[in-house]
Amino acid sequence: VQLQASGGGLVQPGGSLRLSCAASGTRFPISTMAWHRQAPGKQRELVAFITRSGRTDYGDSVKRRFTISGDIAKKTMYLQMNGLKPEDTAVYYCKAVLSGTDYWGQGTLVTVSS
Repeated sequence: VQLQASGGGLVQPGGSLRLSCAASGTRFPISTMAWHRQAPGKQRELVAFITRSGRTDYGDSVKRRFTISGDIAKKTMYLQMNGLKPEDTAVYYCKAVLSGTDYWGQGTLVTVSS
C-alpha cells in the first residue's frame, strides 16, 4: 500500500491549509484513515481519523479548528486546517489501516510562522 500526502507549506498564524492523502496499491478495503503529526523533538501524535463508516474523531489540541473528511472506499482523505498556530508546525503523516496493519505515507511539512 502506498500513501501520498500533499498540501503542506508555510502559512502565517491564523491561516489555513488543506492536506490531501491518496492510497493506492491494494484492492482490499481500508477500514480507517488518519492523520498524525510529529513536531521536532516530540513524539508522533494523532491529529484525526475517519473510519469507513464515516465516524471521525480528533486530538484535543485540534478540535474545532481542523476537519477531516474523505471517501475511504475511494482511498482518499483530506484535512482542512483552520486557525493554524505555531504549535501546529510539524510533519503531517497520513496512515491507512488495512487488515489490522498500519501503512504510512512519507509526510508533508506544515510550518506556521510569521
